[in-house]
Amino acid sequence: MTLALDHMSAEALGYNRRATARRVTLALLVLLGLTSAASISVGASDASLNMAVIDIINGRSLSDLNRIVLWDIRLPRLAMGILVGAALAVSGVVMQGLFRNPLADPGIVGVSAGAGLGAISAIILGSHLPVSVLVWTGNGLVAIAAFLGGWTSVLILYRVSTSGGQTSVATMLLAGIALGALSGAASGVLVYMADDQQLRDLTFWGMGSLAGATWTKIASAAPIILVALASTQFLARALNGLAMGEAVAHHMGIPVQRSKNIAILAVSGATGAAVAVSGGIGFIGIVVPHLLRLATGPDHHRLLVNSALLGASLLLCADMISRVVVAPAELPIGIVTAILGAPVFLWILLRRHGIMGM
Repeated sequence: MTLALDHMSAEALGYNRRATARRVTLALLVLLGLTSAASISVGASDASLNMAVIDIINGRSLSDLNRIVLWDIRLPRLAMGILVGAALAVSGVVMQGLFRNPLADPGIVGVSAGAGLGAISAIILGSHLPVSVLVWTGNGLVAIAAFLGGWTSVLILYRVSTSGGQTSVATMLLAGIALGALSGAASGVLVYMADDQQLRDLTFWGMGSLAGATWTKIASAAPIILVALASTQFLARALNGLAMGEAVAHHMGIPVQRSKNIAILAVSGATGAAVAVSGGIGFIGIVVPHLLRLATGPDHHRLLVNSALLGASLLLCADMISRVVVAPAELPIGIVTAILGAPVFLWILLRRHGIMGM
């Protein structure tokens, strides 16, 4: 009788969590729609989505101001914000599932630094590549180089911190610090070689921004990010199994090694492309998954989708803050996410005090 009641209670708990996750997904879709509309309307210019809609309803063509501001500036910025926010948040979910620790994040463990090194290498040294390579890569050279840098960092990190199927959290964090330091040193050497214009561009790029969003940049990064995000949807069951250990996941029939390879490639592609077009933006990948686990539980089937939606919305909100807080100038968005995300990260550390065993 007791076992039956426990089974019914477990089923009821699972149903409630699934229902809550569906409601959260719907709420996040609404939130993303609202933040998208606000993002198009907020800025130093008087142009807004409302003005454009009124012009269309009244049969008038868009003014030159509205067309330039909305189509050439704000819409690319909106699209980039959604792609980058979703990429960083989902990368955080996958890394936390892969390493079985909620403190894993592309920025903290050096993956973003590796991707940044790849991007900086392409910016500084790209002109020295053979013409055939430049023609083949086209506008995607920086994104491809960032992907390779991120992929190398994830691969090294996983090899160093995992032994006998078990991942050491302390080793992971320390190895991430070392990788970040090495990538930073190599980036410093390349920056030293840069000319004045490259140095100025790299300085602002390193602090993170969506200000340079163009349809060309989106065209180079979007395919990589979208393919990476799509591939993570096939990892939900594997990540749920890996939460109980690789041996248990293997006995469940999960192709553990193949799933890990897909996870590493997905994180590398999403993080690398995001860093290439937006620079260094931190804390999205660690804060978003943690908040959603508190709300809907650890099931990755919903967690991956919800993280993409919330990550996009939070980055759009941070971008709007960066545009208005020192208007008409813009604050680098990486500063905004650090100010908002660092206190939440400290709270996570305090909440999990003693778990890391360090």
